[in-house]
Amino acid sequence: MSSLDASSGKRLGKCIGVYAFYDYDGEPIYVGQTLESFGSRVGRHMTGQRSDTLAYRILDPFEVAKVQLWPTEYLRSDPAKHAKLNAIEYSAYRWAIDQSKYHAILNEKIPPISDLVELPPSYCFNLIPEDLREDREHPDVRIARRAETLARVSAVAHERGEVSPGLRRVIVIQAIRLADLAAARLAYAEGRARPSPGAIDVPALVGSVLQESSDGERDDE
Repeated sequence: MSSLDASSGKRLGKCIGVYAFYDYDGEPIYVGQTLESFGSRVGRHMTGQRSDTLAYRILDPFEVAKVQLWPTEYLRSDPAKHAKLNAIEYSAYRWAIDQSKYHAILNEKIPPISDLVELPPSYCFNLIPEDLREDREHPDVRIARRAETLARVSAVAHERGEVSPGLRRVIVIQAIRLADLAAARLAYAEGRARPSPGAIDVPALVGSVLQESSDGERDDE
């Protein structure tokens, strides 16, 4: 967060913009935006102080190995900054969907549909020191953590009572991610090639991940 944004000269931790998280396989898992600052928003994600995504156990910070930041300080004083930031977030979300081997990520609420725009220059940072990475990315550790996350988000669905389709979708996507990782571990143990992503028909299980979000307050507003 102390790195400088070349376009504004400000430290990234003080910038507004769009961000994405990646797991140990380089798989995009979440996209969000902030009009507060990267330092505050990403910091709350990583320390479990979010009132929404982490409280609902949708995103496990232990699984986040890399962060990508698209700073948009040039929009701070723009009267249309909300719409423009939404367009950048939606474009980053669509980009992440295209990059994902599942073609689905862990956003409970899909960003409002906007015209696709060119993404501003970004900055990527690995978050896990090399001396910790081997232990944290061990498949058995990740399977256990992912199973725990799935159990907790399922418990949240039970506790909420009225559950959004987005949360139901996240449960399915987490289950897909867990099944894929566990199947890869089994294949390795048996000396087989890892199953292809096509072994799971994600669109048939999840449906569209591009529909406009439902009315109501979004978690990143």
